[in-house]
Amino acid sequence: MISNEAEFKKELAHRQQETEDVIRAFLPKEEGYAERVIEAMNYSVEAGGKRLRPLFIREVSRMYGVRAQLREPFMAALEMIHTYSLVHDDLPALDNDQYRRGRKTTWAVYGDDMAVIAGDGLLNYAYETALKALREAKDREETLRVTAALELLAKNAGIYGMVGGQCADLQTDRDPSSVDEETLLYIHRNKTAALIDSGLVIGAVLGGAPESDVRSLHAIAQNIGLAFQIEDDILDVTGNAKELGKSVGKDAQEGKVTYVSMHGLDASREQVRKLTDESLKLFDSLSVSDDFLRDVLEMLVTRTR
Repeated sequence: MISNEAEFKKELAHRQQETEDVIRAFLPKEEGYAERVIEAMNYSVEAGGKRLRPLFIREVSRMYGVRAQLREPFMAALEMIHTYSLVHDDLPALDNDQYRRGRKTTWAVYGDDMAVIAGDGLLNYAYETALKALREAKDREETLRVTAALELLAKNAGIYGMVGGQCADLQTDRDPSSVDEETLLYIHRNKTAALIDSGLVIGAVLGGAPESDVRSLHAIAQNIGLAFQIEDDILDVTGNAKELGKSVGKDAQEGKVTYVSMHGLDASREQVRKLTDESLKLFDSLSVSDDFLRDVLEMLVTRTR
C-alpha cells in the first residue's frame, strides 16, 4: 500500500515534470515549409497528460543503471507514439472527439486533414528521436541493447501491437455482437498494454537486465495494461468529465462492448484488483527494487482520471 499519499503525489508530480522537460527538449522547432504541421504536432504533445509511459522508461532505466543519454530519446519517442495514436483516435472518422486532456483536440483546432499528417509526423519523428540513442552507445554491447530496444518500440507500436489492437477494435465497433471475451482481451492487450510494455521493458533491455526480470516486466505490463483499460472503462461509467478532461458515457451511448458492459462494475473492479496484485507480486520478485515505481503501479487502480 502507498504509505503516505500526500508525499507520493508530491513526488509523482516532481518526476512527471522532469519527464515533461525531457519530452519537450526533443520536440522539433516550428519553422520552414513544414511549420504548420510541426505546430500541430507540438500542440498535440504539449496538451499534457500523465506521461506514464515515458515515466516508466525513466524509472526502470534508473533501476538498472541506464545512462540518461540512452533512456531520454526513448522516453520522448514513446510519448510521441502515444500522442500520435490519440490524435488519430480523436478524428471524426474514428472516435470523433473534440476534447482531449481538457482542451480542443488537434483536428478540432487544425482540421482533420492537418491532424492526419500531424499524427504521421509524430510517428515518424518518434523513430528519428529514438535513433539518437544509437549515437550515444559507447560500445558494441550498448549498441546491441539500443537496437533491441528499438525493435521492441517499433513492434509494440505496429501491427503486432497497438495498430493490431486498433484494427480489431474498429472491426468490433462495426459488429458489436461479434465481440467475445477473447477478442476484447486481445484488443486491450494490444491497443493499450503494448505501449505500457514498451514503457516497462525498454529500460530493462537498455540496462542489460536478467532475462527473468525482462519476462516478469512483460507480464507486469500485460496485467497493468489490461487493468488500466478496465479502469478506464469503469471511469467512463462513474467518472467526472471535468476531472477526466474528456467526455464520459460515450461507450454506452455508442453501444460499445467493454469489460464493464460484459461483466458489470463489481466484477470489473475485482479484476482490476486481481491483476494489480499479480503485478505487484511479480514486481517484488525482480532482482532490483524501486518503491516509487511500485506505488505508481498501485496508483493506477485507485485513479479518478
